[in-house]
Amino acid sequence: MLGIVSYGFYIPRYRIKTEDIARYWGKNPESIIGSLNIYEKAIGGIDEDTLTMSYQSATMALADNIFDKTKISGVFIGSESHPYVVNPTSTILADYLDIGNNYLAYDTQFACKAATGVLISSFALVKAGFCEYVLVSGSDKATGKPGDALEYSAASAAASFILGKKDVLLEYIDSSSFSSDTPDFWRRHGNKFPSHAGRFTGEPAYFFHVHGAVKALLKKTKRKPQDFSRIIFHMPNGKFPIRCALELGFSKEQIEDSLIVRKLGNAYSACSLIGLCAVLDKSQPGDLILLASYGSGAGSDAFVFRVTKEIEKRRKNFSETIDVKQYVDYQKYLRLMGD
Repeated sequence: MLGIVSYGFYIPRYRIKTEDIARYWGKNPESIIGSLNIYEKAIGGIDEDTLTMSYQSATMALADNIFDKTKISGVFIGSESHPYVVNPTSTILADYLDIGNNYLAYDTQFACKAATGVLISSFALVKAGFCEYVLVSGSDKATGKPGDALEYSAASAAASFILGKKDVLLEYIDSSSFSSDTPDFWRRHGNKFPSHAGRFTGEPAYFFHVHGAVKALLKKTKRKPQDFSRIIFHMPNGKFPIRCALELGFSKEQIEDSLIVRKLGNAYSACSLIGLCAVLDKSQPGDLILLASYGSGAGSDAFVFRVTKEIEKRRKNFSETIDVKQYVDYQKYLRLMGD
């Protein structure tokens, strides 16, 4: 059986409320919250970055201790906030985890779907027998220019998954990708903050690509929306994934448990994967789960997973972790982000 053997996540304890950002800029808090459906977001500490958060989530994934970690022969990190432009994050992570030296490693970048793209590649490596186990992390300390709309949503978090063929808790059924040259969001080398095309990021960017990937996967797997217990869509805000789900024939109930964006914001490469960690709190053996990421530039990766009985042995408690937090004001938020 091919799939996810273990998983882990990391959410920084610092939070800032949407209303505090809005008030600082003289905006109407109720209007901002109403338009985004985001109440607060997670902020990485001044001493935290993509690497440290990946380490925390990977350590949780390895804590199950069900196999020798030196059997991990692939280590990949998807992010758009790697600490170095030239120097891999993945090899530093592998060294910190002490998995030895016999592994393939590289970093990936594709906006918010950097990790799901390499997740597909990693399933192929395990299926082909090239790797026995693979570690994939999605991690970001996302930034938004002060005063920009992104500042309300750009957040920090990490999620890690170990892929293999033994003791699988989430069976990989199939996947599909949908891509095009749609530059709705970008950041050139040397620029600290990203730029975006405003409403253009919704249509024809987000909705067109998520619809395309999900429709292709449903057709490929001969599934219908009602076949799934829970679904997770990338969450640039709290409204897009709900609208997308309803347009595709899913219900609000199917997506509700994944909507962590309301409390955590959009952690970019970790966003949809953190949503997957959240729904595993309530998933039961036999449940089918559909996940669809989105990355600007643009593309979407969609997956079908089946929950196995192993989830009952190694389920993590996401619902408790999300409420371990400390609120900060806007000035401290800027210091934590290094501004």
